Amino acid sequence: MTSSRRNFIRFLGTSAAISPLAALYSRAAQNGRTVGPGFGDLSSVLPLNTADMVVPGVFDYRNQPLLMLPPGFRYWAISCTGQWMSDGTLVPGDHDGMAAFQGAQGTTILVRNHELINREPKFGNERGVDVPDALKFDRYATGGTTTLVLDAQGKLLRDFASLGGTNNNCAGGPTPWGSWLTCEESTALPDASLSTYQQRHGYVFEVPALADGPTRATPLRGMGRFNHEATAADPRTGIVYQTEDAGDGLFYRYVPNRRGALVQGGKLQALKLREFRGGVSTGRGFLDRLNQPMPVEWVDIPEPDARDDLFANSTRGQGQGQGAARFVRGEGAWWGDGLAYFCCTTGGNLGAGQIWAHDPVRETLTLVVESTNRAVLDAPDNITVGPDGRLYMFEDGSGGNNILGVDRSGELFRVATNAINASEFCGGCFSPDGRFLFVNIQAPGLTLVIEGPWGKGRP
Repeated sequence: MTSSRRNFIRFLGTSAAISPLAALYSRAAQNGRTVGPGFGDLSSVLPLNTADMVVPGVFDYRNQPLLMLPPGFRYWAISCTGQWMSDGTLVPGDHDGMAAFQGAQGTTILVRNHELINREPKFGNERGVDVPDALKFDRYATGGTTTLVLDAQGKLLRDFASLGGTNNNCAGGPTPWGSWLTCEESTALPDASLSTYQQRHGYVFEVPALADGPTRATPLRGMGRFNHEATAADPRTGIVYQTEDAGDGLFYRYVPNRRGALVQGGKLQALKLREFRGGVSTGRGFLDRLNQPMPVEWVDIPEPDARDDLFANSTRGQGQGQGAARFVRGEGAWWGDGLAYFCCTTGGNLGAGQIWAHDPVRETLTLVVESTNRAVLDAPDNITVGPDGRLYMFEDGSGGNNILGVDRSGELFRVATNAINASEFCGGCFSPDGRFLFVNIQAPGLTLVIEGPWGKGRP
C-alpha cells in the first residue's frame, strides 16, 4: 500500500474522517473555483490504434482524438459496437456498467453491460446480445452482458456474449466471489399478445466472471423487482447494497441466507434515517449536514417481487410506508475502504449531484459531496475507487462529460473529457493491478483502456 493511499484512507476510511473531503470540496465549489491541478492540464490525444477506429455504417474516427487527457496518459480502443466478436456475434450497442476481474496467466476479464431496450436496433444489430434462446430469460429482450479477455498489456484476446434475454441492463457491480451482478433498469411487464416481453422485468442476474461462454439468465428475485441501477458488495459479510434510479428511489441491502450464494435467497431491506422516523427525501436540504454521519436502521421489504407496477405494491411503496429515506436518482455504486459509496445523479439543492457513503460497521450514512456548481461537477452517475484510494466519478451532464477525481484535500480534478460527442462515460473500473482504467463511451459504443501514472498525481 502506497503512502498516498494510506493518507487518503485517513480521510475517507471512516465516517468521522470523511469530513475534510466534502467540506473542502464544497468551499471550492461555492467560491467559484472549477477544478484542481490533479494530473495536469488536459489536451486532445489520439488513440494508439487510430487506424482501427472504423466500423462501416457505425463510425469513422480515423485520426480523430476521442479523449482529452493529462500529460503522460495514453489510451486505445478494444471493443466497438458493430465489430465481430470471437464467438461469431456482433458487439452490441449501448455499453454501460462494467467491472474488471483477475483472470488466469495475467489476463484481465471485463464483464460489460448493454443497456438495450426491447427490439431496439443499434446500427443494424437487432439481435442485441446474441446468446442461444434456451439461455435467455426473455426471448424478446435484447439486453445483457458481453465478456472481454485482455492480456497483461491491456490488449483484447477474445470476447463473447455472456448473458442475454434481459432488458435495459444499466449498471451493476462486482462481487467478492468473482461474479458480476447485472441489473435491469426496467419494470416492463409481459404482454398477453405475445408480441413483446414474455417475463416480468426489473431483476438482478449473476454472471460468473471466469465463465468461458454464455450463462443461463436466472433472475435473483429476492433482490427485488424495481428500476435497478448499481450494486456494491461488502466482502466481509456478503451483503449487497443496491441503488434505485427513481426520483423517490430507495437505498437497499440484500442480506443473503448464505454468503456468496445469492440465488439461495435472503432478506431485502431499505435504509431509514433514524432522525426522520416518518421518512424524508434526501434530495434537498442536506447540504448543511455535509460530513455529518447520520444513524440509520433498516426496514424489511415483505414482498420484493411485486407482480404488478402499482406503487403500493412496489418495493418503493413498501419501504416508504415504513419511513425509508428517499433518494433522487440513485445510480452508480462502488465498494471501497469499508464503505458503500453511491451517486444520486440529480440530488442536491442545485440538482447537480450528490455522493453518499454508507458505513455498515457504524451503521451511518454520510453526504460526502454535493455539487454547488455545475462547472465543477454535473450529474455524476458512475463512481469507482482507484488504486490510489481516490474516488473517480463519471459525469452524465448537459455541459460536457468528464471523468473527475477527488484528491485528499477535497479538491476535484479532471482526468478525461469526451472529445467526440455528448455521450456519457460509464462503466469505469480499474484493472486488478491498478495499471489501467477501463471506461465506456455509451454511444456509439466504445470500450477504452486508459494507461497513466495512476497514484502519482496530487495525492
